[in-house]
Amino acid sequence: MTSTATTAADMIADTASPVLSVVEQEELIRTHMPLVGHLVRDMLSRIPNHIHRDDLTSAGLHALVTAARGWDPARGVPFHRFAATRIRGGLLDELRALDWATRSVRSKARNTDVTRQQLTTTLGRTPTPEELAQALGTTTSELHQTDTDVQRATVLSLQGFTTSSADDLVTESTPGPEEMLLRREQIGYLHHAIGSLPDRLQTVVNEYFLAERPMAEIAADLGVTESRVSQLRAEALSLLRDGLNTHLSPELAPVPENPESITARRRATYYANIASNTSMRSRLAMTNANGHTAIGRGVKPAPAA
Repeated sequence: MTSTATTAADMIADTASPVLSVVEQEELIRTHMPLVGHLVRDMLSRIPNHIHRDDLTSAGLHALVTAARGWDPARGVPFHRFAATRIRGGLLDELRALDWATRSVRSKARNTDVTRQQLTTTLGRTPTPEELAQALGTTTSELHQTDTDVQRATVLSLQGFTTSSADDLVTESTPGPEEMLLRREQIGYLHHAIGSLPDRLQTVVNEYFLAERPMAEIAADLGVTESRVSQLRAEALSLLRDGLNTHLSPELAPVPENPESITARRRATYYANIASNTSMRSRLAMTNANGHTAIGRGVKPAPAA
């Protein structure tokens, strides 16, 4: 995917008469293509795994071409510095274009999540899409569309678990030792939280988010409808969020209205399973010293030592 965002500099470069000849431009582009690869690698090290290298490389090469068209040697700015600035801008534009979950969609998602939890407490089970849609005053198709939009924008990868904008995903400074240790612990907890999910929920998370398989294929594998897969996905995300909050941010963890209900007991068992399957050593083993995931996708973490 190439960003359709066009900066003012791009417009000027495309409309103004180039200072260099076509041959000179091509030579600059060919010589500085490794610069695109370097900047893309640097960007990939600071963003979640769901962003594809090809998307960023395409945007970076486009920015390199416009830089070659717009560069004027008489201004005294070396081309590699001029191009690097343009390429970084192109990569950020691409990330912003990929973050297409609008505020209104996020707001609907929060409202949906609150309503789902209320119905779960009231019914003692996860509500069906029809029940949830009725409570929200919408249709199941609109509910499914909102859910799909948000889930595709949710950064459920082994590099993080949050819904963030492109500007939030790219950090300018290298994290310090304490920050990196905390980040690695969070990633480790996410691994163990996924590994502690019931088998069917774990399969949905791995296949939908990590393997990026279509919902129809997952439904066929499990022998259920797509609607049921959507329901399982929502249940898994709710468990993951509350499980992580229970261990990492207890003040955000939900307090069940009836601790003796079946739903509350099942959730308490899940939270306990995360605790029994994790230790400081096993959490840190999930990543290397730079905080990058050290195990393959969809691999169930080994029990804590």
